[in-house]
Amino acid sequence: MGAFGSQAMSTQLRRVLMRRPGKSLKAADPKAWHYGPTFDADRAIAQYAEFARLVEKSGTEIVWMEDEGDGLADSMFTQDPSFVTDHGAVILRMGKKLRLAEPALHEEAYTRAGVPILGRLEAPGTVESGDCVWVDAKTLVIGRGVRSNQSGIDQVAALLAPHGITVLGFDLPLWQGAEACLHLMSVISPLADDLALVHAPLMPAAFYFLLQDKGIKLIHAPEEEFAASSGLNLNVLPTSPRNVIMVAGFPGTKAAMEAEGCTVETFEADALCIACEGGPTCLTRPILRRAA
Repeated sequence: MGAFGSQAMSTQLRRVLMRRPGKSLKAADPKAWHYGPTFDADRAIAQYAEFARLVEKSGTEIVWMEDEGDGLADSMFTQDPSFVTDHGAVILRMGKKLRLAEPALHEEAYTRAGVPILGRLEAPGTVESGDCVWVDAKTLVIGRGVRSNQSGIDQVAALLAPHGITVLGFDLPLWQGAEACLHLMSVISPLADDLALVHAPLMPAAFYFLLQDKGIKLIHAPEEEFAASSGLNLNVLPTSPRNVIMVAGFPGTKAAMEAEGCTVETFEADALCIACEGGPTCLTRPILRRAA
């Protein structure tokens, strides 16, 4: 088994890049970072530890990045600055200016972990991996919105085309404004190759119909829970097909997944995920996903 490769969203998670929150989160200005009223750094760190325990319990190897006080509070959300293909890692360029230094941290971590670099995005292009969804191993969809622009999408397409991968861009709505964050993965969480949890009202229509054409069954999460959580009820991490980790407190969403045969584990995350606008998927950067 190779040490990297992740052109899938829900196959067995075997290796993942994560960064423990620490000094930078404790020193963060909640207003500057757009953190909500339930933010509490010490409680967020404790909640993160419980999440990491669940990831490790699934059998996944965690490649750790440590927070030594560089001031990059959002860098615990390792999903966004890069993604990994079967041919190496793509180092992205962040749409949130406070996060522009993070991709370099990922490149350093990949070098240590033995993951080759396939390419890097250059200005003015931006893509955050929260906007990236593998529909299948040869089709990557990127949401064009607040954090990912057409220049970035074009650069990713050029990097992946030699490997037979098609990149499709779909427009996202502004939703709560330019300072907030609606990623494509804010409105979809793949749970298995043929199953996904969605919030249809904010999905690009063409993307919705593409999923239907691919034969993917869509579970519609309760709209009231999406509104109450600013979309964090939908941010669900599959550690293997139909085995997922989600934020506690959204029983309707949990029940909807269980009705489709999913096993759901939860953790308290009001000070971490709800406050900081990033869920279990955002806290992880898969390096290796492979079918069992």
